[in-house]
Amino acid sequence: MGAVKTKRMPRAVREQQMLDAAVRTFGQRGYMAASMDEIAELAGVSKPLVYLYLNSKEDLFTACIRREATALVAAVRAGARPGLPADRQLWSGLTAFFTHTARHPDGWAVLHLQARTHGAVFAAEVAAMRAEVVEFVTRLILDAARDAHRDPDLPEREVAGLAEALVGAAESLADWANATPGVTVRHSAATLMNFAWAGLGDLMAGRRWTPPDDEPDPEAARSGLTSPVG
Repeated sequence: MGAVKTKRMPRAVREQQMLDAAVRTFGQRGYMAASMDEIAELAGVSKPLVYLYLNSKEDLFTACIRREATALVAAVRAGARPGLPADRQLWSGLTAFFTHTARHPDGWAVLHLQARTHGAVFAAEVAAMRAEVVEFVTRLILDAARDAHRDPDLPEREVAGLAEALVGAAESLADWANATPGVTVRHSAATLMNFAWAGLGDLMAGRRWTPPDDEPDPEAARSGLTSPVG
């Protein structure tokens, strides 16, 4: 009786196993401390196979960053629900973000902690992902504000800084939530809504805080620009 032939695992599936193991190792151990030996062992493959598929530790880390960044952006885009009132759109987008970062803490650690501190190439990958998220949030807030104002020409600069600040706050809050036992996705999203929506809600209603007239923005005055919140 001949030997039973085992089905060979497709390359794409095997590669995802390696990336899963690498994300877990990089996320928990850090880029510098992680070794190809432990990644291979966790993936259940030989170290030469990891090198054959993914070339080097640097290329493996880059592949991890790209995969996790793509997944995070997709989650945020899928979570935001167009057609809802502005606050509900923001709520659903934030909930999607915090759900993803809570479910994938190692992937979030790779993106927000490891990739930013271990070389310009890695940091550039994360910066591209972050820029895409900021652009998406800017568009979400801008469309909602234009609808609220019935003003299709509301300038993007009115909300671009708000989107940048909102994304930065969400990133910091995700770090805190993942490190703090008992913090739920709902709590995280509600915390940021309570922090941000007072200002965004006023923007939707056409009420903006403006600097005192006797304290002009020196940079704006020097360049001849007006304040983006005025």
